[in-house]
Amino acid sequence: MIRKLPLLPTLVVGIAVAIMIALGFWQLRRAGEKEALLARYRAAQNMPPISFPTSPIHSDRLPLFRYSTGVCLRPVSRRSTAGQNRHGEPGYVHIVECSTGAEGPGMSVEVGWSKNPNVALNWPGGPVSGIIAPDRKTRLRLVAATAPPGLEPSAPPSIDQIPNNHRSYAVQWFLFALIAAVIYVLALRKKLKDEATKP
Repeated sequence: MIRKLPLLPTLVVGIAVAIMIALGFWQLRRAGEKEALLARYRAAQNMPPISFPTSPIHSDRLPLFRYSTGVCLRPVSRRSTAGQNRHGEPGYVHIVECSTGAEGPGMSVEVGWSKNPNVALNWPGGPVSGIIAPDRKTRLRLVAATAPPGLEPSAPPSIDQIPNNHRSYAVQWFLFALIAAVIYVLALRKKLKDEATKP
């Protein structure tokens, strides 16, 4: 006679395995979306330059990695964050928040790089050109092609720095599901075997 499976443990393990498999397929979908996004960024690098956008743009339409020009009418504030110069040296990139007119969110300009996060910066603004890069604070910033005195040009944004690990994450979730199922089957077989040998 076939022994009945323990209901609660089997249900718990079954739900856990199903969730892990679903997460694996979700990561595969994310991998496809990321590949399409990276393809769009690569295509943007070959498009004609545009004026730096100073009006709100939906997140999925940001013109990242595209050549652009803009005018900083007046520097408003500045900040620095970790970054590299064009030779790959670590240090700090200096970002200036600019006014572009009476309305609009303005623009963020990465004016250059230095070893010193508090280096003196004498940049009055004006026309600037470069490549649009993602920015955690303002969503996008213009990485200037040239730097003012006292700074070196920053490393241009690189698509190669954007990770696409979703396929490896998917494999991990599928392996977790397989391991959980195998462990449960082995434990269940041992339990049933022990019960069968009892008098």
